Amino acid sequence: MPAGHLVLSLVPTPAPPSALLQEAVRHLAPVLPLLTELGERFAAGGHELALVGGPVRDAFLGRTSPDLDFTTDATPDESLALLRGWADAHWEVGRAFGTIGARHGGVTVEVTTYRTDAYDRTSRKPEVAFGDSLEDDLVRRDFTVNAMALRLPDLEFVDPHDGLTDLAARRLRTPGAPEESFGDDPLRMMRAARFVAQLGVAVDPGVARAMAEMSGSLSIVSAERIRDELVKLLLAPSPRPGLDLLVRTGLADVMLPELPALRLEIDEHHRHKDVYEHSLIVLEQAIALEGPAGGPPESVPGPDLVLRLAALLHDIGKPATRRFESGGGVSFHHHEVVGAKLTRKRLRALRFDKETVRDVSRLVELHLRFHGYGTGEWTDSAVRRYVTDAGPLLPRLHRLTRSDCTTRNVRKAARLARTYDDLEERVERLQEQESLAAVRPELNGNEIAEALGIEPGPVLGRAYKFLLSVRLDQGLIGKERAREELLAWWAERPR
Repeated sequence: MPAGHLVLSLVPTPAPPSALLQEAVRHLAPVLPLLTELGERFAAGGHELALVGGPVRDAFLGRTSPDLDFTTDATPDESLALLRGWADAHWEVGRAFGTIGARHGGVTVEVTTYRTDAYDRTSRKPEVAFGDSLEDDLVRRDFTVNAMALRLPDLEFVDPHDGLTDLAARRLRTPGAPEESFGDDPLRMMRAARFVAQLGVAVDPGVARAMAEMSGSLSIVSAERIRDELVKLLLAPSPRPGLDLLVRTGLADVMLPELPALRLEIDEHHRHKDVYEHSLIVLEQAIALEGPAGGPPESVPGPDLVLRLAALLHDIGKPATRRFESGGGVSFHHHEVVGAKLTRKRLRALRFDKETVRDVSRLVELHLRFHGYGTGEWTDSAVRRYVTDAGPLLPRLHRLTRSDCTTRNVRKAARLARTYDDLEERVERLQEQESLAAVRPELNGNEIAEALGIEPGPVLGRAYKFLLSVRLDQGLIGKERAREELLAWWAERPR
């Protein structure tokens, strides 16, 4: 068959809607020659090959998949032999699970032998078993929309579980009973939430019910795999529906309990807003403030994981700090400090890297700093400290602070926006004048030691910190004035 022609015979469903078919053809067209070539290569070797899963689903959605996944009746050894003469490079890290990876031109492919795995229900680890039919392989897939395939080289569309119908209806179902699917692999429940965020689908009621009933089984999944699914969800175009699903089904109680804890009971006088709802709105507003992908760092190009995590978690210290005041109000004193500690603890438990833990918890700690300066009476000293404390996180802090305004009071929102506009202008002005990004005392360590007649050590460190505070409070005052301040401090310090 000439490359570029797509003939679909549906098994066993009716013909796909023409609009979806046209979109699939358009998005597969660039790789059709490769699909045909690889399919013919396996066929010549006496083996079946099919494009499967995400690439097929994405083609019908009008999206382009970065990688191509294939399934075959060839063993890993046979797949390796067929790929060796065709691929520019290959790798075998997934060989034990039947997967051989390869690169051809600029395209990455993975070829996996048909699987009919059995799962250990206590550890979630599969006992790898190879199958001998495409249909048996498809039934073990997580969801029907990922259980569609194109047989190669003839490009026969195979859809035994009506995945295309579900895709058109934006519905997420499992090929078999959801209880069986999630019992095999509880991580699939988190994957459902991720697909809700990524694909704009809704879970089938039976799937949602099974997720709620089996949410506790997520505890047998490793923190690293849970983290990876959470990251994919948060980086999706619309994380909110996926996060809502995690909370509604109880999965968040297992892997991110601080999130459902934000659903504080609102007292009869409605003395505070729904913190959970507020946090999701802040997340949405922070996403809207991200810069375009590939933009300069100061624009915070999206999707930005650190900003999104900070937006979601910025108020997780509120449940622990809520106090009802005698005058009828409610307070959350120091919730940013408590929240930063809780953020560090949770992100470490999820095995996030040190830099992400540090940056997200720092943003949570700083997110109220703007509101500590009243209605805009910012001194130059306060601006310097704001910039210095934020450091390289300042562009993200700008966006987090702006996103944290969810008031419905139009006048209040406008006033806060104007105040922050003024702060950003002050920051830019002082940065131009004083290079605040690299603020340091006007005397270096050697000059401080010489002025005080001391050796390097803890005392020198304290002297350095004192001059840094002078720099932040007074700005650039010149070396001579800085030396005078240092000597005055030295004379007054207790001996």
